[in-house]
Amino acid sequence: MDFLAAMRIYLLILAFIFGACIGSFVNCAADRYCAKESILRGRSHCPVCHHALGFLDLFPIFSYLFLRGKCRYCGAKIPIRCLLTELTMGLSFLLAALKFGFTLQALECCMLLAALLAVALIDFDTMEIPDGLLLFGAVVFEAFLFAYDNWQERLTQGLLGAVIYGGGMLLISLIMDAMLKKESLGGGDVKLYALLGLYLGPAVGLVCLILSCLIGLLAAAFGKKGEFPFGPSIAVAAFISLMVGEKIISLYLSIFL
Repeated sequence: MDFLAAMRIYLLILAFIFGACIGSFVNCAADRYCAKESILRGRSHCPVCHHALGFLDLFPIFSYLFLRGKCRYCGAKIPIRCLLTELTMGLSFLLAALKFGFTLQALECCMLLAALLAVALIDFDTMEIPDGLLLFGAVVFEAFLFAYDNWQERLTQGLLGAVIYGGGMLLISLIMDAMLKKESLGGGDVKLYALLGLYLGPAVGLVCLILSCLIGLLAAAFGKKGEFPFGPSIAVAAFISLMVGEKIISLYLSIFL
């Protein structure tokens, strides 16, 4: 193995570890937001016994496995989603690095994925999507425009995608609300579609829209009856679209052309 190959593997491992750490932070922040606690102040603690967590309790993935999914101090079960979010974010950062390389575009993608994870976790628990996370995503898009040589085209396509999917979903939501006499699609979902239209543009944004609807239907079919959070379905669809959306479009067009 040559030096460049070894360095690439090393950086990919670092990307996974960094992603797992971000996943741990996002999970903690989401839990604190749902519990109406400060996200920035106070040490991490067990939600059952409230004992402050020590250094050995805070290693992403490894602490959960080493402690066998239980609190070191009171023995309470640690939710499996702590492990799953750390693994998910680690793999997401790894895939972003594989797709975009070790570039500013990869960093932008990772920051968006972290915001989408927070959206999914909070919406799952509270049925709401914080405007602050959507604003964060918009600021990240603007901040990284300079990283693209064709930034004018990216901005134009992004704004067009935001108008099409944000405005389109808002119109559909208003029509469905009038027909059903109840809220059909939350305002947070509409704004999330607008944000993703900004990143994905009109073409890949359509892939995200279709995938999110399919995933949402599956979630509704196999989940609890009644209202269900749509944010996680949109977040999963957005991740797939970011990674392979253009390939899906190319494959679809190749069937007819």
